[in-house]
Amino acid sequence: MSGGAADAGGQEPQDVEPGQIASRRVHTGRMVALDVDTVRFPNGKTGELEIFRHPGASAVVPFLSDPRGDDPQVMLIKQYRYAADGWLYEIPAGKLDGDEDPEVCARRELEEETGCTAARVQRLTTFFPTPGFCDERIHVFLAEGLTMGEHSREADEFLTVETMTLSGALAMIEAGEIRDGKTIVGLLYAAGFRAGR
Repeated sequence: MSGGAADAGGQEPQDVEPGQIASRRVHTGRMVALDVDTVRFPNGKTGELEIFRHPGASAVVPFLSDPRGDDPQVMLIKQYRYAADGWLYEIPAGKLDGDEDPEVCARRELEEETGCTAARVQRLTTFFPTPGFCDERIHVFLAEGLTMGEHSREADEFLTVETMTLSGALAMIEAGEIRDGKTIVGLLYAAGFRAGR
């Protein structure tokens, strides 16, 4: 049995409905809010958890050539990330604006960060990057049929656009040179479930 049940009291799950009992907002920031929630666990016990609330985000794997080709070209950005203490290779991404449709967000972020628009965008997957303390969901898309244009980056974005083969990007993941979670998920998912078909 996994450690999660033991952490919540060391008992097998009972016939109770786990979830939030109460919530208290302790901080509201530009990107996230922090709540302290009173929670009922699957074994019926209760406790407090600190949860970062995030509106969610979209990320997009941009293909410059046919993703079903032998070794298609992909576009990545190299971006300075203070929290990571340096530069990271990433796929274009950004947070949802309110109730924004995730595909609309993906198209917007692609254009803002790379200057490209896409003829076709398709959803790959949605995942939780850090479910232990944050409710953020990242929606991952594949973009193809790109047309170059002008980017419109935000003032705190410091990045360059780089192109490489999909095999080269996968080799960088294996070598630990691509360390961003959404980028690893997006590239591996695209390679395994789309480009590989």
